[in-house]
Amino acid sequence: MHQPCAATSDTLPSTTVRAGRPSSDALPWSPLLALALAGFICIMTETLPVGLLPQIADDLDVSRAAAGQWVSVYAAGTAIAVLPVIALTRGLRRKPLLCVGAAGFLVANAFTAAAPTYELALVARATAGAFSGLVWGMLAGYARGLVPSHLSGRALAVALLGTPLALSLGTPLGTLLGGLAGWRWAFAAMSVVAIGLIVWTVLGVPDRPGQGRADRMPVWRVMALPGVVPVLLTTLAWLLAHNILYTYVAPYVSWVDIGARVDVALLVFGVSALVGIWFTGRLIDHALRRLVLGSLLAFAATGLALALGGHAPAIFWSAVVVWGLTFGGAATQLTTAAADAAGTAVDIAQALMVVAFNVAIFGGGVVGGLLLDTEGPGSFPWAVGILSIASLIVASLARRHSFIPGRRS
Repeated sequence: MHQPCAATSDTLPSTTVRAGRPSSDALPWSPLLALALAGFICIMTETLPVGLLPQIADDLDVSRAAAGQWVSVYAAGTAIAVLPVIALTRGLRRKPLLCVGAAGFLVANAFTAAAPTYELALVARATAGAFSGLVWGMLAGYARGLVPSHLSGRALAVALLGTPLALSLGTPLGTLLGGLAGWRWAFAAMSVVAIGLIVWTVLGVPDRPGQGRADRMPVWRVMALPGVVPVLLTTLAWLLAHNILYTYVAPYVSWVDIGARVDVALLVFGVSALVGIWFTGRLIDHALRRLVLGSLLAFAATGLALALGGHAPAIFWSAVVVWGLTFGGAATQLTTAAADAAGTAVDIAQALMVVAFNVAIFGGGVVGGLLLDTEGPGSFPWAVGILSIASLIVASLARRHSFIPGRRS
């Protein structure tokens, strides 16, 4: 689920306040919220099919598992594009690049809304995913470059606020809009939001330079940095567990048969995720390791509870709340850990994180679809439990360079 010049922001010591930025603890809310809107568009475009699978499948005459591949194809486009795109653009100025990313979403979502066939819509989804790679790959460095180093954790929490907002409000509202006006109008609405982001960026977001040539570390060297690989593995397992359940939440809610509505379940999950990111913003700079381990432990317990008692309404709704609480801050926690491990190579580290996030999302669509067709929705919570425990083990063992105890420097 995640992500100015990153080299400029991270090569300075933590006590340095860069020229032109406030020396107080006040955050530049307007530009950070604009970056949050960019993340919102990325996540909304990605997850919008989740609540609309029945409509999309019926309209384009495909199965629901095939409609679920809209999420997987988007994720594949992001994972394939992000590293070459970031490598090619990391020397460019950030503001024009963000406008290009927003324009890409404008066109891709409009094309999806008008696509006459399933296959053409897949092309539009993959294209949108590629632009998502561009936006996510620069977002973390851009946000960290807008503030003094000691505020980087809080700034990143604000810039990544679009993720839980998309999950809590955007996806349920998109599901509602799709139910009222049709799924095509829901995608058309995302093009309108992209226009708003372009205007906001032009009028209210400061520009930042890209990385200097001397600061551009090769991908293989970033991968070799101590701490980077454990964060990537933790991300992969955690997000795979989440996306198996989230991508196919509609058939799962129908299967438990407790009279729950999909849009309500998504809303409860998303509101809980907002609370989770609030806790993360409050605690991340002095309790990152405890946040990650606690979230993974609770998520594993959620999978077990749903597996053993998901048909009971009290257990189902409690599990949805805990799921949201634990996942809300995941992107911020994992992205911060990766950025800390990478140092000045934050843009490439973020690109690698985007690959891990989207391989997990792609895998969630594919593995979840296979489980749906072979074992049924009841297998989803078991997959959640197994994968989250695997992620917990990796994070627990990585304490020297990845998820370091104590206050972040």
